[in-house]
Amino acid sequence: MTLQSLTPVNCASLLQPGCSLLQLDGQVLLFGQKGWPKRSCPTGVFGIHFKQSNMRLRAISFSNDSSYIPPLRCPAVCRLDPYDGLPESYLIHGGRTPNNEISSSLYLLTTDSRGCNRKLTICCKEKELVGTVPAARYGHTVSMVQSHGKTACVLFGGRSYRPAGERTTESWNSVVDCPPQVFLFDLEFGCSTAHTLPELSEGQSFHVALTREDCVYFIGGHSLTSDSRPPRLFRLRVELLQGSPLLSCESLDIGISISSAIITRVGPTHKYIILGGYQSDSEKRMKCTTVVLDEKGIQFETLDAPKWTPDITHSRTWFGGCAGEGKVLLAVPTEGRQTQTDMHYFYLVSFPTEGDRKEEEGTQGCSQESTDYDDSPPLEDSEELYFGREPHELDDSSEGDNYNEEDEEDESQTGYWMKCCLGCQVEPNTWEPYYSTELYRPAMIFCSRGEGGHWVHAQCMELTETLLVSLSQGRKKYFCLDHGGLPYQETTPTKQVTPLKRTPIKVKNRKTPPVIKISPAKKSFFRRLFE
Repeated sequence: MTLQSLTPVNCASLLQPGCSLLQLDGQVLLFGQKGWPKRSCPTGVFGIHFKQSNMRLRAISFSNDSSYIPPLRCPAVCRLDPYDGLPESYLIHGGRTPNNEISSSLYLLTTDSRGCNRKLTICCKEKELVGTVPAARYGHTVSMVQSHGKTACVLFGGRSYRPAGERTTESWNSVVDCPPQVFLFDLEFGCSTAHTLPELSEGQSFHVALTREDCVYFIGGHSLTSDSRPPRLFRLRVELLQGSPLLSCESLDIGISISSAIITRVGPTHKYIILGGYQSDSEKRMKCTTVVLDEKGIQFETLDAPKWTPDITHSRTWFGGCAGEGKVLLAVPTEGRQTQTDMHYFYLVSFPTEGDRKEEEGTQGCSQESTDYDDSPPLEDSEELYFGREPHELDDSSEGDNYNEEDEEDESQTGYWMKCCLGCQVEPNTWEPYYSTELYRPAMIFCSRGEGGHWVHAQCMELTETLLVSLSQGRKKYFCLDHGGLPYQETTPTKQVTPLKRTPIKVKNRKTPPVIKISPAKKSFFRRLFE
């Protein structure tokens, strides 16, 4: 195994704790990144490319009939291998948005197409569930089981806000473990059912779920009730019978005390590696464990960990995700070092896979090696060959989709939940729409005063909705309450345009008033008469 340091190119601030990495059609995708999708990537999904020791992000496009999916932190992500003629896809359920809203939606991500320039387009569809629908949550798992020629999804665990009937002033926005229920639903009809098992008596979240055929293994996890990470291991068996499904659960004694771990598969068989995670609130789990699922059950084997760097060893937190088969992307905070401009250090951990072993065996079996191209330099991006591309498509290369961090606003200074002024009335945990135009975030106004200007919540400026709409139109500068009171507008002077002279059109057959002709003598007579 190897540990490689990565240099992010204009994308260091996008990877935040809670983001997810997906591998679709051979490409690693980043989902649930920092902030809301902006002009650089309207879909909010990026493709991660590793080239030597650099890491770049490229915007991923969605098909025209796709649903909008918000950036979700800590959702339940399940990979669906191709089956019954269906392509590979991903299920995404729940999650927490940057506005501290918990989602209950279910999305299905599939590959829509790949153009002749190899640009990936994804289709995102929102699936509706009926019956006993699981409530909004995050930190849970979704797994796919197969039994008697049928398939179903298993959802378990997670956290959510305290129910409305149990809230008090002190615990209004506190989170609690979801009830230890197992939800079973199918993707074809969307029917969902809830099942309560006596073995699952305590809620758990941020655990690991591994599946083989009709069995799901729940490993570790954290419980808010006891504030502990006990070495739990449950085996849930699901039999999809003709009538109603039959569920049975068994508690095993070979569990692991871990939470928020990263799982990567190292072969087509059911062999996985557990990396990262936490043993307690202040202790990371520095070990690596190999997990093998076979007909006998589950087996754990200790694996030698990579030689961690001092930054990884001494850091309090770390996070990441699976970046392909046998690869893990790790991120470690810089712990506020002034000399480090980026927020995180990034590392790529690579484990040997079954395919790599076969290639090594085949290489050792060859008696001759070709060294004709050992000294040839690698092809640059401009030298890559693309067959079947039209001349006009060469101008729209995927290199133009590189994420540029300068296009994004610095969320540390202009985030939606910042304290814009001393009397800021916007509270992140209890924010409600103030204007009818607000849906997911409060409206903001850019104050032109100060060092480079700053953002202010429109609600704190005591604006009417009519004035807010008028200020958002045109080329205007306005100041907040701390810099001039009510918005003072400095509009760009409009160009003076000389009006056109238009001669009136004479109307046909227009009657003119009669003109009475009077001689000077008669005028003098009438004047003396009235005098």
